[in-house]
Amino acid sequence: MLMRRLAQSPAGATMPDHVSSPIVAIDARDAAAAELRGWGRYELELVRALAAGAGAGFDLRVLDHGGPGPELLFEQVKLPWRLRRVHADLVHALNCFLPLVRPCRGVVTIQDLAFEAWPDDFGRVTGRKYRMIVPLAARSAERIICPSQFTRDDLCARYGVDAAKVRVIPLAPALPLATAANATTATPYLLAIGDLRAKKNLGTLVAAFRRLRSGASAVPHRLVLAGVDAGEGERLRALAGGEPVQITGYVTDSRLDVLIRGADLVVHPSRYEGFGLVLLEAMTRGTPVAAARATALPETGGDAAAYFDPADADDIATVVGSLLHNPPIRAELARRGRERAAEFSWERTARETAAVYRELL
Repeated sequence: MLMRRLAQSPAGATMPDHVSSPIVAIDARDAAAAELRGWGRYELELVRALAAGAGAGFDLRVLDHGGPGPELLFEQVKLPWRLRRVHADLVHALNCFLPLVRPCRGVVTIQDLAFEAWPDDFGRVTGRKYRMIVPLAARSAERIICPSQFTRDDLCARYGVDAAKVRVIPLAPALPLATAANATTATPYLLAIGDLRAKKNLGTLVAAFRRLRSGASAVPHRLVLAGVDAGEGERLRALAGGEPVQITGYVTDSRLDVLIRGADLVVHPSRYEGFGLVLLEAMTRGTPVAAARATALPETGGDAAAYFDPADADDIATVVGSLLHNPPIRAELARRGRERAAEFSWERTARETAAVYRELL
C-alpha cells in the first residue's frame, strides 16, 4: 500500500513540512491500471488537477495501490487503519467504496448505479459487493459527488439519500490529444466505443447499421467498434450479416484519438450512462455525435448532439442516416460540440471537488 504525499501551496509548489494543512487522503487505485477506462481516467485527471493547484491548502495523500489480499478487506479494514496512522482529516473514495467505519469525515464519488439498473452486466461476486457496500457508503458519507443530475436523482430515489449532501460535479475530456495529423482512410466509417455489456447496446447498433447499408439511400460506411474484444465479438459479426463491421479490441490512447478524429460520426447507443465521457471526447475533436436519448447522455451532450431511441434500431438508422446524408448538419454539430466540450475542464472538476473538502474542513 502506498500513500504518496502531494502537499500544495497556493501556487501548486511543495509546501515545507512544518506547514500544517488539513490532510486529505484520496483512494485513487484505479488510476494505476495498465489499461485506463472510465473510473481510472477520472481518478488520474482529478488527482493531477488537484496537485497542480486546485487542491491548494490541503496536504493531499494519494493512495494508488491497495496491497495484497481482498479489496473489501483493504477498503473496510486496512484503509481506516492507514487513515488513523497518517491522522487524516478527510478521506475521498473515488470508486464508490468508502470505509463505513473511519476515523475522519468521508466523501464518496458515485459515477452511476449501473450495477442496480443492469445487474446482469456484473459478475455475481462483483455485483453483490456493489449492491451491498454502495448504499451503505452513500448513507454513511458526509458528502457524495456525482457527475450528473441524472445520477444524483437515481441515487436519491433508489437509496433514500438526502439530496442536500450530494454535489453534482461533471467530468471533462481525458483522452490525450495527438499533435500529429489525422490518419486518412479510403473508406468512411462510423465509430462506437464500448464493450459487450448489455447496457452498451452494441447489438442494436449493428442491427441499425445493416439497415443503413441497404436500400436506395445506403451509406458506404463501415462500422468500427473500438474497445470490444476481438475474440468475443462473434455475436456482433453474426448480427452484421456480412456488412463491414470492424472489431478492434482494446486500443491505445493515441490510436483511439486517431479513430475519433477520422470518423464521420461517433455513435453512442448506450442505454445507461452516469455521464457519457465519449460524447465530450468526440466533441473536443470536432467529430459530430449521435447518442441515445437516455439517462445522462442528453444532459452531457446538450444541444450539441443528435439523439435517438436506443431501443429502436429503425430510429437509430433514421437519425444516423440523416446525419450522414447531410454534411452541413454534421458540420453544425461539430461546431456546437467544440463549444460544448470547452465548458468542461479538469481544473473546474478539481476546483469544485476541493470546495466540497472545504465544506467539511
